[in-house]
Amino acid sequence: MDPGIICFQHCGPKIFCFTLPEACPACQEDLETANFSLLPFRVPYPFIKASQYPCSVVIKPTTGDFLNDYHNSKDLHIGVTTSDGKIVEFDRHGLRCHRSNQWSQCLLLEQVPGPWRDHWDNVLKKVCSQGFWSSEIYKEDTHNCFTFVLTFLVNLGYYSLSAAAKSKTVFCEKFIIPRTSSAGKYISVYRRLKSGIYIHRIQKY
Repeated sequence: MDPGIICFQHCGPKIFCFTLPEACPACQEDLETANFSLLPFRVPYPFIKASQYPCSVVIKPTTGDFLNDYHNSKDLHIGVTTSDGKIVEFDRHGLRCHRSNQWSQCLLLEQVPGPWRDHWDNVLKKVCSQGFWSSEIYKEDTHNCFTFVLTFLVNLGYYSLSAAAKSKTVFCEKFIIPRTSSAGKYISVYRRLKSGIYIHRIQKY
């Protein structure tokens, strides 16, 4: 899924591309013999495949994916993974536990370490059996995926993650906004590259 964005700096501005060009797009100097002020490197891909991260809290756009469809105004969908990488999510279809390619481009909010995995699964099973998560009582604004995940995390008792889960606002501020803001920079560069090489010039005032 990683598109492989490359970044380098030669004569001033940062250059982003998918394939290293023969000449610098900013000054046209031959890059084969040029000196770089920032050597070419692959920009870290911020997204993960949920099934490869057991016992994690993950988010994705409700519709579409991050790279092509996400905007700040769009809703996000949150879920958790079991110790064997299955997705557990609550939406208008009710509570589901499954493997799905729809969770192949997610942001990882938190992952608990190995010693917590049995406890994670046991608490998740207990919360899932409470009977609060049927499609009939799902409410898009008040009893939704976020309600389910925060309920689970509060019951989990995992340090600052569970403490933050007691408040939707605090959880967003500590775990969601920092991840989406960081990913937003990657998304912006990726979309600019759809029309070719992107030269990032710093504005001087």
